[in-house]
Amino acid sequence: MLNSSSNIPHWLKVLLSEKFYNACIIHEEAKKNEKNVYCLDCCISLCPQCLSPHRSHRLLQIRRYVYNDVVRLDDAAKLIDCTSVQSYYTNSAKVVFLNQRPQTRNFRGSGNICSTCYRNLQHPFHFCSLFCKINHLIGTKGSLSGYLFECNYMPLPGSGLDDGLMTPDSVLEPAGSAKTSSGSGGYGGVDCITTLACTATTEIVRKKRTGASSSRPPCRPACSPVSEISAGLMNNRRKGVPQRAPLY
Repeated sequence: MLNSSSNIPHWLKVLLSEKFYNACIIHEEAKKNEKNVYCLDCCISLCPQCLSPHRSHRLLQIRRYVYNDVVRLDDAAKLIDCTSVQSYYTNSAKVVFLNQRPQTRNFRGSGNICSTCYRNLQHPFHFCSLFCKINHLIGTKGSLSGYLFECNYMPLPGSGLDDGLMTPDSVLEPAGSAKTSSGSGGYGGVDCITTLACTATTEIVRKKRTGASSSRPPCRPACSPVSEISAGLMNNRRKGVPQRAPLY
């Protein structure tokens, strides 16, 4: 539906269809040549070596978690209304998925599910990704009018461009949306606290094991002078002194 719609701006249509983290053909000999930056002005994906001519353009860093493309919620909220899109905490930052994640089967249960792909969601979210929300808006309203924001300046993070990879040791948890206020950034709109049972990561398990071993009391020696003396006294008390029977 997105590809056939003429009401979606070109930069957004390319963003949702682009394949990121492929090797850059121009800089295939470079050590870091994965295309993990999207230029909104040129509508192309870039690797770190391609950035110099685009430094004055609007740049969006694409991150990846478990083979899925994600963007920081703060960055996405400058471009589109992210209300009702489930966000997550990973690497100390809120992120949202760009596209719907593949699933082995469709689920249409009675719980809270995505309005587009029927994936299980935490309450009160209605979409699992930006793609699902945009697809729903185009299908129900016919356009994205009122949901797209004008952003004229969008540099890369001040700390510099990182590799964008969120390692498997990261803990991915649902994030409650921020409360709406004049300084909320325009992406919240929902005030809730959600919980998700996540599998403990290797690092957390390692820390727990280390903490358990450090708090365990030291083992008592197998033999100590006190135990040897006590054992000797008990043996003497048990045997006693042999006595001769009286003669009559």
